[in-house]
Amino acid sequence: MATGETGFDDVTFDLISLQYHSLKAGHDYGQYVRDARNAGKEEIAAFFERVMAEDSDRAHQCHQFLAELGGTDNTAPKPGTDA
Repeated sequence: MATGETGFDDVTFDLISLQYHSLKAGHDYGQYVRDARNAGKEEIAAFFERVMAEDSDRAHQCHQFLAELGGTDNTAPKPGTDA
């Protein structure tokens, strides 16, 4: 399994990255929901809420996969890296 510059294997890094971006997006979508509601656009607010829920589900799935990888050396930097 390839180890990137961070010292983490690529799959672990990818899962962490996707989890971060899903959580960050979900945070931003809360403002989008408020904006749509403030504009009286309930259908658009509901759309943003669905998108937010999908990202939350993605972040949760990443968390589960990372927990599964926790029993291996994949979730810690490899010795000899600067990470």
